[in-house]
Amino acid sequence: MQIKVENVGKKFIQEWIIRRASFVLEGGQKYVFVGPNGSGKSTLLQLLTGMTPATEGTISYLGQSGKEIDVEKWYKHLVVAAPYLELIEEFTLRELVDFHKKFKPLKNNISTADFEDFIQLPHASGKVVRHFSSGMKQRVKLGLAFMSDVPVIFLDEPTTNLDVTGINWYLDNVISATENQLVLLGSNVKQEYEFCENIISVSAFK
Repeated sequence: MQIKVENVGKKFIQEWIIRRASFVLEGGQKYVFVGPNGSGKSTLLQLLTGMTPATEGTISYLGQSGKEIDVEKWYKHLVVAAPYLELIEEFTLRELVDFHKKFKPLKNNISTADFEDFIQLPHASGKVVRHFSSGMKQRVKLGLAFMSDVPVIFLDEPTTNLDVTGINWYLDNVISATENQLVLLGSNVKQEYEFCENIISVSAFK
């Protein structure tokens, strides 16, 4: 898996948030996009996921064979955990996980019950997601990201809303559960990305 970014820019009204961004992201590596609040980290991640169209430049996605992946099918190859993404709050936890599995299979075909154990929420299996705390919701998002059987994982501000126990759970699993996957983070909290081999400053793309 490889993502090629060539002279990509994003403009909102008259302001350029990202400009002249060029880099290559290699499969199996861990990257973090750093910068102060408002620097464009989330915008850049959204450009890479395809959720937001670029104003200029091109983003290409290459599979393991080196063949370019159709942008319309790119979503099948990735999973995203971010504070701005909502869960389906009308579902119970078990219904939510079963629904997710219809689109993104879990690694090693683990059962929904085992997934609930993995995120340390087996007691909430039948609880409606609407009634989850913000920390519980974040743990569900991260768990689905860690355990989805896809080549690319996007994590934007991953420890948002987590307490100390949740942060330790994240740190325990972000490496062990993502072996051989391309992991892309957006963060300005060093603890979240100390394991990353590659640091890219978003401030360079202005």
